[in-house]
Amino acid sequence: MEGLMKGLFGGPKSAVSPSPAGDDADFADYAGAPDPTPASISPVTAASAGQQQAVPTSRPGITYTKWYKVWERTSPSDFYQEAIILPFIVLLVGLHAWGRSKNKRKAKGWITAHAPVLEKEFALVGFGGRKAPTVDDVQSSGLLQAMTSDDLVIPTELLKEKTAQEYTTYATGRQNVAFVDVKVSLFKRYNPVTFLLELALSFFFDSIRSPVERMEATSYAFDGKEKDLIPVQNQREQETMEARVKGLQSSYDGFVWAVVNKDGMRQLRDERYDISLTTTKDHPKLPPWATVMSESAEITELLLTPELTKAVEQAGDAAFEYLIVTDQPIDKPQKLNETIPRKRLSLSLRLPSSTSSSAYAPTLPIFSLFLRLPDTLVSSAHFRPEVLKRIRATREDEIRKLKKVSEDEKAEERKLEGDRKKKAERESRLKGMGAEEQRKFLEKERERDQRKQGKKMTKKA
Repeated sequence: MEGLMKGLFGGPKSAVSPSPAGDDADFADYAGAPDPTPASISPVTAASAGQQQAVPTSRPGITYTKWYKVWERTSPSDFYQEAIILPFIVLLVGLHAWGRSKNKRKAKGWITAHAPVLEKEFALVGFGGRKAPTVDDVQSSGLLQAMTSDDLVIPTELLKEKTAQEYTTYATGRQNVAFVDVKVSLFKRYNPVTFLLELALSFFFDSIRSPVERMEATSYAFDGKEKDLIPVQNQREQETMEARVKGLQSSYDGFVWAVVNKDGMRQLRDERYDISLTTTKDHPKLPPWATVMSESAEITELLLTPELTKAVEQAGDAAFEYLIVTDQPIDKPQKLNETIPRKRLSLSLRLPSSTSSSAYAPTLPIFSLFLRLPDTLVSSAHFRPEVLKRIRATREDEIRKLKKVSEDEKAEERKLEGDRKKKAERESRLKGMGAEEQRKFLEKERERDQRKQGKKMTKKA
């Protein structure tokens, strides 16, 4: 009470505050603490900041400058992960470069061995020619000089790299042959992971073919169509070409005939429609690992010459895959226009493991015979009517099947079109009717449908 009166009327305060009691007893330790004072902050100028020295780390004997010395702040243990990954990257890059180089050497060895044969049989081998003159060239030097300028000549490239594993070449300019396409397929040495994966999968799945290095050549016959296939630039060249081919006979009877390696015989029959039309029969003139697939025995007796038999034997089981003469498509025709005969010859040979051009000596005879075989076909492949009748019977049967399928599809389309028209007419009639008329119309439709269903049940019974 005394303290309260002193507080109200300004009585003298005691020098020492009494210790708090009750709930304030917990703050008794802070009762005599002095008030905190803020620390003084001295201003820092740019000059004084620049004069401050870097605080040294715990490493003694190292002087630190303004340059960041990475070699003094790291150790080899910081790069263990990079040290493990980097050799693999270097190995993959090295294998890729070696694989591309190996494939290029192998392709070069093939064209070195086969270029003389191609150049002997054809007027043009490889990819080259002349570019068309530009408008500036014609305006500056005239049309005649621009057309004959050597600057427009494209250097001939015998073998073109299509991909790192595929090389192609082309030949044209020969009687009875429009042109020849050649494809050289090699291993994916530049990608060893993919190559090994394909090799492993081919052991477990028959649908996946094992990687093989091979040469595939396809020769397309003129078959009397020189006027359509030989390019001309003007009317004069057209007349000259027509006069030159007027007395030539480059057509022959169409058929399918092949000499194949027995190891790939089943696969060829499954993959190629034209080969599926033939029958297989061993021939005493051929080695035991090869067989003939033909549509007629008379065709075999004509084409299986001693020269061909010797070339097949010389190529050997390890290299020879097949030699096919055909006029039918590889894939089964789905439309009538796909049944049009297109006469061509195909040769497939496995490549040796060596990159040297001399390693192709055993297969050069069969390759040369393949290039000259169209001459034999044009001169001799004209068979008796009885033989051609059996050959045409198979093709006509396939054409009849395709015609029936085409007619069924057209009938289905006509039916659908008629149903659409009836539905459109019905909807237009219903739109022009009132509610009562629509009800009567729908009732009549329902009764008509019921009668039809009743008649169908009666016929079935």
